[in-house]
Amino acid sequence: MSEEPSRETRIDRAVRRLDRAATLLDQRISRRIAEAGAQGGSLIEEDRARLAAELDAARGRERELEAAGAEASQALATAIAELRGALGDNALGDQDRAPVREGKG
Repeated sequence: MSEEPSRETRIDRAVRRLDRAATLLDQRISRRIAEAGAQGGSLIEEDRARLAAELDAARGRERELEAAGAEASQALATAIAELRGALGDNALGDQDRAPVREGKG
């Protein structure tokens, strides 16, 4: 019977060591998961910031193109009016004109 208490003691010590090892492993896994989550969140934030900057730049370019298009349209309208005035075509209405056909020479 003297072996029985020492056997239980050895088993109890082994169980405690195993329990401590499992606890340490759980803590390390939790820490690694938290680190990975923080890094992943930072990467997502960087990507979001980059995409937002690209979107802002694209919107700025869109505004520039719209302004350039409006200026070109106004310049064409002015040029057409000047040509009509120079040709004496100013009195004719648009319905009296034949449509201009592109590609025919």
